[in-house]
Amino acid sequence: MAARAFDVKPLFAEPYFKTNIADAITPKQEKFIKNLKMLDNQVNKISVELYLFERPEMKSIKAAVQEALDTFAREVMGIDQTLAVTQSWSLMNPPGVGMHGHTHSNSLVSGSLYYTDLPDPPGNMIFERHNHYRQLEIAVNGEKQNIYNAPRNAVVPTKGDLVLFSSALQHYVEVNNSQMDRRSIAFNTFVRGKIGSFRDVSELEL
Repeated sequence: MAARAFDVKPLFAEPYFKTNIADAITPKQEKFIKNLKMLDNQVNKISVELYLFERPEMKSIKAAVQEALDTFAREVMGIDQTLAVTQSWSLMNPPGVGMHGHTHSNSLVSGSLYYTDLPDPPGNMIFERHNHYRQLEIAVNGEKQNIYNAPRNAVVPTKGDLVLFSSALQHYVEVNNSQMDRRSIAFNTFVRGKIGSFRDVSELEL
């Protein structure tokens, strides 16, 4: 018996946004970021400076990131408020090192900026569908994997890429299987402006 016709459509979708801002990054800025003092961060390295975009040396990069955030807020989220960067920091994964799975607290949209040359392979950014304990584990047939059932998806970075995504998404970085350091900048954001409704007594100015 032939299968009856059916239709499958997404109820909701989880976006990630990618643009390239290599034109806003100078060799002098690359050197400045690479020379920042770093600390151990579980397995990889994180900068002592956690408000990197506030440094005057980062002016053109900060402006390009803000332009992308404005586009994301307006065209993807469909909101009138502004997304403003809160904290921003540099990361470095030496050879043989990845980054643990995590989400970003007290942030709406987070970002990763690949400001300099990447190793080969680049160490993909892996997003996971679930970020909590699951009592039932039912494996998906690899031949039937699709956008509705995939347990994880990979983003392959290239130099100059800026990736924006929901801060609530669990993500990690693959092990750096090269002999070159993998470097990036990460940042968090929060909404600025008025939310809620005066008449509904839910108004809040941020």
